[in-house]
Amino acid sequence: MYKITFQIEGGNPVVIEANDGDNLLELARRANVAIDAPCSGNGSCGKCRVKILSGEVQSVPSRHISQAEYEEGWRLSCGCKVVGDLEVLVPDIASAYQSRMKTADLSSPEEVALFDAIQKDVCEAGIAFGTNFMALDLTMTEPTLDDTMPDIERLTWAVQEAAQVEEVKIPAQVMIKMASTLRENGFHICAKGQKEGSCFQVLDLCAPEDTRMYAAAIDIGTTTVSAVVADLESGKIVAKGSSGNGQIRFGADVINRIIEQGKPGGKKKLQDAVIKETLVPVLGNLCKSAEISAKSIFQICIAANTTMNHLLVGVDAEPVRMEPYIPSFFSWKGLLARDLKLPANPLAPVIIAPNIGSYVGGDITAGVFASLIWSKPEFSLFIDLGTNGELAFGNQDFLMSCACSAGPAFEGGDISCGMRATDGAIEAAVIDKQTMEPTFSVVGSQEQKPVGLCGSGIIDTISELFRCGIINAKGQFVRDGARVARDKYGMGRYILATAAESATEREISLNEVDIDNFIRAKGAIFSAIETLLNSVDLTTEEIETVYVAGGIGSGINMKNAVNIGMFPDIPLEKFHYIGNSSLTGAYAMALSNQAEEKVEEVAKNMTYMELSTHPGYMDSFVAACFLPHTNRSLFPNSIQEL
Repeated sequence: MYKITFQIEGGNPVVIEANDGDNLLELARRANVAIDAPCSGNGSCGKCRVKILSGEVQSVPSRHISQAEYEEGWRLSCGCKVVGDLEVLVPDIASAYQSRMKTADLSSPEEVALFDAIQKDVCEAGIAFGTNFMALDLTMTEPTLDDTMPDIERLTWAVQEAAQVEEVKIPAQVMIKMASTLRENGFHICAKGQKEGSCFQVLDLCAPEDTRMYAAAIDIGTTTVSAVVADLESGKIVAKGSSGNGQIRFGADVINRIIEQGKPGGKKKLQDAVIKETLVPVLGNLCKSAEISAKSIFQICIAANTTMNHLLVGVDAEPVRMEPYIPSFFSWKGLLARDLKLPANPLAPVIIAPNIGSYVGGDITAGVFASLIWSKPEFSLFIDLGTNGELAFGNQDFLMSCACSAGPAFEGGDISCGMRATDGAIEAAVIDKQTMEPTFSVVGSQEQKPVGLCGSGIIDTISELFRCGIINAKGQFVRDGARVARDKYGMGRYILATAAESATEREISLNEVDIDNFIRAKGAIFSAIETLLNSVDLTTEEIETVYVAGGIGSGINMKNAVNIGMFPDIPLEKFHYIGNSSLTGAYAMALSNQAEEKVEEVAKNMTYMELSTHPGYMDSFVAACFLPHTNRSLFPNSIQEL
């Protein structure tokens, strides 16, 4: 056995034992050391860089590690095998993807205004807020030698009278604490529970002044997790928070995670990563922030894509990725907080927003509900941009949906200097068409040097390169200058920051391979839109409104997205960013029985299109793999300076 020490930059070391030949990335995962590996260890992304401080490893050469870096000890952890004791430096950039990932600031005035506006619109659409949870103030006569009625009958009669029901259910966990709670409070208590028809189920017994009941709404994204806790009676949000999804270290996309969960012990590893490492801390912090007990959360609503739902509950997700792409469930009733060991009342129902297809899940049904396109006569397009691209199109008469395999490019995957939106990521850029000099902004402090490019920064940079005539429609460099360099094979790259100008002392640039990868990703989005529209004999001209949701959507410059052919060329005023609509929809479902019923109805009425088997999709995709498109008439306003 060998001793492997992971020295996390800025953190405490983690020590684990290893056998001869063990893979270094797999060891890090086993030790819960966060190393970003968007490609899940196949060696293609080059993001899992570590530095060997002492000891030796058996490693394979990589195009992502230069000779100078190799001599300094840098390696890709996925390509290293253990051959002895080892001390490994895990750079801060590798672990920051979860702890400091840029997520939506749920407390910002803009996000609060969006959230409030959507709530108002939901109410105006005829959806009333309110649930069947009740907190009953009960006063019972205390038992005496002359009144020997059992506690359970005393409580049952009091609940029947207060809730106006015929049947009362008292679960075992309530029964266990009943005697002590009644006597500690002189038989004056608060009984919290849920009324369904003529039956009331008691979920907890508390002191009479403890009347508050709360609900949690959670959006589980492939990359990020966001949550709110709200008062069940008033709907007031008492705490908000977000975090990176702990599953990220098993791959950037759902396919890699499905493959990982198929390995021995994989389902539990993926489930623990999202529950123990992510949801439990997030909910715990929210309860601490709101100064409430986790046991006072009596309802949880979760909106997530189909794969995330399967991995959350520990169900095999392998059939989701295999033809004919059949998930284990679309909707699942009867799940309780105790089944997932979530920090809440153990009997709290866990509502999962219904999936509608293998790659269109509850996050989209919840988001479509929040967008209200189901209630409007005009044709609307809903686009959720995250690690995956999911779309819906329609109006009050019909709804179509699909998901496109845009890959991890929007999260910086498949891009040589790409990264997620953590501190130091270039998130916006402008290029001077004369000097070709860039001006950019980074996530975090504006004084800090850039580390890499995130999705919105990549869109801006490619759009600017095309606008300035530095690259052509194929993404190839056609202008030279101080910021354009070429390798020995003639492949060009645009340098946003030199080694001296970057925080990592490594050049930050976009090369032709990066641009080609991103063109394919943006082509997947546009061709999905085009295929959806063609299926109902409509064109982009008939789109009245485009709702853009998701974390990446918040930073996108819509004009630049149109300029590169990612979004349809329609008036920019038709585009509206609606924030985390998945979380908004989950919030509405958690606090409104009517909203929950409507989301179920929306899901049942939405037609799911499997693009991978649609006959016209590949032709549309190939045509969209140019800037902005092979058919320039579709993008009359896209500009390229010649």
